[in-house]
Amino acid sequence: MRLFTRALHGKRINDPFLHMRNVVPFIKRFEEVWAMTSSEQGKEAAAPPASRALRADAQRNEDAVLDAAKQVFAESGVDAPVREIARRAGVGLGTLYRRFPKRADLIAAVFRRELDSCAAAAASLAIHHLPLDALRLWLERYSDFMTTKKGLSAALHSGDPAFETLPGYFRAKLEPALSGLLDAAVSSGQVRGDIIAYDLLRAIGNLSMVTGDDGRAHAARMVALLIDGLRHGTADR
Repeated sequence: MRLFTRALHGKRINDPFLHMRNVVPFIKRFEEVWAMTSSEQGKEAAAPPASRALRADAQRNEDAVLDAAKQVFAESGVDAPVREIARRAGVGLGTLYRRFPKRADLIAAVFRRELDSCAAAAASLAIHHLPLDALRLWLERYSDFMTTKKGLSAALHSGDPAFETLPGYFRAKLEPALSGLLDAAVSSGQVRGDIIAYDLLRAIGNLSMVTGDDGRAHAARMVALLIDGLRHGTADR
């Protein structure tokens, strides 16, 4: 556009034909420059079908790997063989390692994905359930999430750089989700108002770090007891 403006203002033209003869090349040049700029900006949107299909395949492979890793980690812990994860995902080891060069990268990706899912569940529960029920269901889900992550706590404290951002990611995702549920339950008069969301996350996280065959059942009982304590002193009791 600046090139076109300079072309117009840099010449004093009285003859309309001379005017058009001088201006038209500049208009054409302007259109060429604009077309090149638009092409660069829209390159991603205008990607050929083959390129889009390749990205879609890569995304499907990544989703399959993360789903398989979630299952294997829940069954055998985060030290489970990577070959088993690739087998369940239906991909080769090369495909898995290209996306997740280190085990820590895969663990971190699974953890983030699970955190995203857990946080997103809060909004859905708030829509479909009464405040206290939504809070209870979400805390049970969160407890189950923590209970089934065998070996995750040790991995997160291993000092691996892949895990450095996870504590902040944990709070950024789960604390607002729980705060919204708590506020709704407090407003309904079903939960006491002196509870801090992060304290509750930590408390249930500690309760969920249990061992033994009855670990999940024990954690569920303790979470139920904790939820009962949240109602102490309210008009609903």
